[in-house]
Amino acid sequence: MRQTKYMMSGGLAFSEEKDMKKLRQLSLKGWHVNDFKFMGYTLEKGESSDYIYSIDYRLLGEEEEAEYFDFFTSSGWSHVASSADIHLFRADPGTKPIYSDSDTTVEKYKNSSDFMTKLTIPLVFITALVWIGAIMSSGILQSILLVAAVIFSGIAVPAFWTTVVTYSTKWKTEGKYRLANLAKMIPPLLCFSTIILIMFIVGDAGFAIRFLAAMIIGGIALPAAIRGAMSLYHSK
Repeated sequence: MRQTKYMMSGGLAFSEEKDMKKLRQLSLKGWHVNDFKFMGYTLEKGESSDYIYSIDYRLLGEEEEAEYFDFFTSSGWSHVASSADIHLFRADPGTKPIYSDSDTTVEKYKNSSDFMTKLTIPLVFITALVWIGAIMSSGILQSILLVAAVIFSGIAVPAFWTTVVTYSTKWKTEGKYRLANLAKMIPPLLCFSTIILIMFIVGDAGFAIRFLAAMIIGGIALPAAIRGAMSLYHSK
């Protein structure tokens, strides 16, 4: 019977390098990644081997896939799995890195930031429209729109945060350190602005504080619950 286990990702925008190092450590123990799963990876038990791992970001058309993967294969990198524009490869230690200079590394993070921008802008736009509706309405409609706005914000804020971190990484690679440091300040300011907005609409500072606490607790508890559930599923 095939043995599998689950490894949760720290979020590729935040801890890509850590994820790759951890996958290498697990390969040395005989656990080899074979696919992406929700917020992480699945690994399969096998012989202990030393592999290095790397991620590439590129949205491929069907006609581009064969040439793209053949290029990496000829460079010593084996394709492991793909999810949307994210592609995971592995190779033997000492293989030339997929990205070996700043220009190609910038291209990698540009592909990632472009994809995240296309995903995040509509989400943020819809969230803003719902908030505007909540501000301009009253009564039951305002309550419904406020709940919807909070739900959309719970999705849009992490997506926006991830996009900003991706751009920060790209700018740092380009040597634009001031822009990279400025980008890191945007997500906390956005969270603070959201709380102020809730206080303005609801007129209850206590509710806004409870909402912020709920977001923080949810941000900690949800990943822990997912990790536990996925680990339990793959241990069967």
